[in-house]
Amino acid sequence: MPSDKISVSGFRHFFQTEGGPVQATGVIDLAIREGEFVTLVGPSGCGKTTLLKAIAGFIAPSEGSILCDGKRVTAPGRERGVVFQELAILPWRTVRRNIAHGLEIARVPRAERDRTVERLIGLVGLHGFEDRYPHELSGGMRQRVAVARTWAADPEIILMDEPFAAVDAMTRLTLQEELGRLCAATRKTVFFITHSVEEAVFLADRVLVMTKRPGTIKAVLDVPRRDHGGRDWDSFTADPEMRNIEEQVMHLVHAERVAG
Repeated sequence: MPSDKISVSGFRHFFQTEGGPVQATGVIDLAIREGEFVTLVGPSGCGKTTLLKAIAGFIAPSEGSILCDGKRVTAPGRERGVVFQELAILPWRTVRRNIAHGLEIARVPRAERDRTVERLIGLVGLHGFEDRYPHELSGGMRQRVAVARTWAADPEIILMDEPFAAVDAMTRLTLQEELGRLCAATRKTVFFITHSVEEAVFLADRVLVMTKRPGTIKAVLDVPRRDHGGRDWDSFTADPEMRNIEEQVMHLVHAERVAG
C-alpha cells in the first residue's frame, strides 16, 4: 500500500493586509499517496494556489502543518518541483539547455545529463526542436519545455498550478495527453490545480473539490486508475463512467457558484 507522500493537517492561512488579516482558506486536511495524481478544482479565490504554495514551501501556514515524507515543510526543497502558469524558461537558452539547466547547477555529469534531457525531449514531444530558442516556439512548446525542465531535476513531488491555462484548446488537449504519459512513465506524485473540470477528471487518480473562499475540501472523488500509457481523449470521451464523474464534479463546483 503506497504511503502518504504529502500530508496536510489543520492547515489554515491568513494574509496580513493594512486593514487586518484576511482569511484565505478554511481548515484543510489532505493526504496524497506516493505515485498518486491528485487534481484540485474550486471557485476563483478559494485558496487553491495558497495551498499549493504552502506545500511548495513558498509560504508558511498560519495554522497547521504540512509534511512531505514525514518531514515538516519549512522552505522550498529539491524534492518538490513546481510548474506555474507563468513560463519560467530562459530566453537565451535553447530547448536542450533549458531542460538541462537544473542538472548543470547540480553538476550532474555531462553523459548522464544528456541522457536525461534526450529522454524527456522524447516524452514531451520536442524531437526536432532541441536547438530552438523560446522565441522560435509556440506557447504550447514553451510550456512543454517548462514541464520537462521541472521533471529533469527528478523531484519526487510535482506541484502544478494551471500550467496549461494560457494555451489554445487543441494544444491543451495534446499537453494533457503528454502529461498523462509522462506521469505514467515516471510515477511521480503530482498535485495539479485547474479551473477545468474536464481536465481535472482526465488527469487524476482523485479529484478534490473546494468550497468558495475561505476554501475547504468539500468532496473527494476517485477516478479509475490510468493505465500504463496514460489516458487518451478518444477513450475518455467514450467512457460513460468518466463522463459520470465529470458531471458529479461539475455539479459540486456549480453548487459553490450559486451558493449564497
